[in-house]
Amino acid sequence: MAHHFYFLNEILGAIGLKHFAHEYQHVIHSWFIMLIMIAGAFFLARGIKLLPRKGQNFLEIIIESLESFMLEITGPEGKAFFPFIATIFLYIVVCNLIGLVPGFFSPTANYNTTLSLALCTFVLTHIIGIKFHGAKYVKHFLGPSLVLAPLVFIIEMIGHLARVMSLSIRLFGNIFGKETIIGILFALAGLYFAPLPMLLLGVLVSFIQGVVFMLLSIVYFALSMEEAH
Repeated sequence: MAHHFYFLNEILGAIGLKHFAHEYQHVIHSWFIMLIMIAGAFFLARGIKLLPRKGQNFLEIIIESLESFMLEITGPEGKAFFPFIATIFLYIVVCNLIGLVPGFFSPTANYNTTLSLALCTFVLTHIIGIKFHGAKYVKHFLGPSLVLAPLVFIIEMIGHLARVMSLSIRLFGNIFGKETIIGILFALAGLYFAPLPMLLLGVLVSFIQGVVFMLLSIVYFALSMEEAH
C-alpha cells in the first residue's frame, strides 16, 4: 500500500518505527505541534518586557482580542477558562495550517484528533456547570416540570452528545476536505500555479474552523453557567 510522504514519518521510519509512523501519523504530528507550541511559549515568555516590542505587541493583541471576545459572551466569570479557550484555538489553527506545508499532515484531518478535542470541551462544560451550580446543575437536564423530566432528560442528553458530534465532524470534514483537494491539485498541477488559490482558501478555512470551534465551546460554557429555567 502506498503512503504519502511525510517528513516525520520518514524520520521515525529510519529508526525502526515505520509501522507506528504510518498508522498514527496524526498522533506524531500532534506531538510535534505541541512541542512547537511549548517551545514557542517558553522562548516568548523569556522575551517578555515591560515595554513590548513588535512581536510581543502582536501576541498581546491576539490574546487580548480573544479574551475580550470571550468575555462579551460569558461575562467576567469566563476568565477562569480562558487559558483553555486560547490554547485550543491556537492548537487547532496550527494543526490546520501545518497541512499546507509540503511534507506535513494536519492532525485535525483525522477524526480521532477532532473527537478528542470535542470531548475535552464536553467534559469541561459539565465541570463548569457543576462548579457554578453544584448539585443544582442537574436541573439543566430535567426541565421545569417534574412530569416531563424523564423525557426532557433524554432530549437533553441527546442534545449534549450531538454537540460532540457537531464539533468533531465539522472540524474533521472541513480540514480533511482541504487536505484532499490540495493533495489532488498538487498531484495534477504541482509545477504550476493551479494549487495556489486553494492554498489561500486553505489558510482562510484553517482560521475559520478554529474560530468556529472556539466560539461554540464558549457558547456551551456560557450555557452551563446560566441558571436553569
